[in-house]
Amino acid sequence: MKHPEYQYLDLLKDIKENGSDKPLFFTPEILQQYKDKGEEPPVIRSVFGRQMRFSMNEGFPVLTTKKVFTRGIIHELLWFLSGSSNIKYLADNDVHIWDEWAWKRYHKAALKGEHPDMSQADFIAKIKAENADSEFVKKWGDLVTIYGRMWRRWPASDGREIDQLGWVIQGLRDKPYRKSYVVSAWNPDFIYAMASKNNSNEVPPFCHTTYQFAVQNGKLNLGLYQRSADSFLGVPFNITSYALLLMMVAQVTNLEPGDFVHFFGDVHIYSNHFDAVNTQLSREPFPFPILKLNPDIKNIDDFKFDDIKIENYQAHPAIKAEIANIGGF
Repeated sequence: MKHPEYQYLDLLKDIKENGSDKPLFFTPEILQQYKDKGEEPPVIRSVFGRQMRFSMNEGFPVLTTKKVFTRGIIHELLWFLSGSSNIKYLADNDVHIWDEWAWKRYHKAALKGEHPDMSQADFIAKIKAENADSEFVKKWGDLVTIYGRMWRRWPASDGREIDQLGWVIQGLRDKPYRKSYVVSAWNPDFIYAMASKNNSNEVPPFCHTTYQFAVQNGKLNLGLYQRSADSFLGVPFNITSYALLLMMVAQVTNLEPGDFVHFFGDVHIYSNHFDAVNTQLSREPFPFPILKLNPDIKNIDDFKFDDIKIENYQAHPAIKAEIANIGGF
């Protein structure tokens, strides 16, 4: 039986061999950074419309052909589940996935003379050092629009905040076979030119836009539609994060976990990642690890970092690659 990880490795090969090359959108500030480094900005090679399926009874899907930052994935998902849009929790736990998006907004205001500028490292150090209720943290640590806010605090037209995921979990407990258990992060009122004035933000439109839970034969499945996928850096995070979400929701709804199905729109490799991709493709997968959740947790909001354990994770060494900061206005 072919190792499930080959779905991902075959996707990388597919993109390399069959993809088309396309330019990317960068803000003037980011283009200047490339110019200062004497580098050309990357392009992407992409294909459209692909799918992977991971069964939870074949092990917990964490890629093994390179070491994945599982600590960061767990903290990020817990942050999403909290409904927060402020990076303070991530900074406090030394998870820097979203640092640049917050700093970019601060830096852009500094270039307009609104306040003194500081490096990204100093900016994050200040976020970490100050209390969560400080004016600096509340203003500059807030990404305004982020997955967790849309999942748990979707802003309704009448002023309410809708807990989409909470509604789904209660529905799975009461009427598990309904087909309407969908959570959407795609809110046009926060996206580029469609956004209301106070909602516009540097964070790009969400990449993983919609997910759906469905029960088949007593098993809970999760399908994710990802409109845009950085296959080398982002997709390994997405696979593990949504598989973890599936396992957590299955536990709190008392359902057996089934499959995580990953649907892609535009899935791509950045041109400055090709050497790293080739290194990964030269490796053979190890068996997937095992996920252990604290069985006493029955409410999705009660999970803490120490309640989540990934055991027997054997992986090849990590492969470094630079993330491209795109998007913004």
